[in-house]
Amino acid sequence: MVSQDTTLYQGSIRDNVLIGVQDDTIAEESIIKACKDANIHEFIESLPDGYDTDAGTRGLSLSGGQRQRIAIARALIRDPEILLFDEAISALDTENEIVVQEAIETAAKGPGRTTISVAHPLSTIKRCDRIYVLHHGRVVELGSHNELISRRGRYYQMVLAQSLDRQV
Repeated sequence: MVSQDTTLYQGSIRDNVLIGVQDDTIAEESIIKACKDANIHEFIESLPDGYDTDAGTRGLSLSGGQRQRIAIARALIRDPEILLFDEAISALDTENEIVVQEAIETAAKGPGRTTISVAHPLSTIKRCDRIYVLHHGRVVELGSHNELISRRGRYYQMVLAQSLDRQV
């Protein structure tokens, strides 16, 4: 699970990616692959100490987008069958939102992986295979983005409203 509020801990970036992993024999290649898939490897490599760089207290020396991508790598290192993103980009600026969204889309492509994204910004779910629209705790629509747009129901109204909000 990758949530809106990412928690990093005192220690290196490597330590933060591996938090909670029981197997001490995780190969460096696996850590690098998880970080590449999370779109954070190049940034880590640009740091003077690379993966050994101290993330700082609660990761506050890193941007929100960098912390999110480390959290995505932390999830991916486990090669999960189910991956849940709970408002994973809602607290990010537009530039970081794009980079993290790319990481989410790469993570979702894992073989045999089911990815669930809970999101209010509808732009983040346009490419999902199946979208469930909830209203008052009930599923009121189900389909792909194009199917839901063509029906001109609640999803269509939500997309239209968000589009108008961005123009204001």
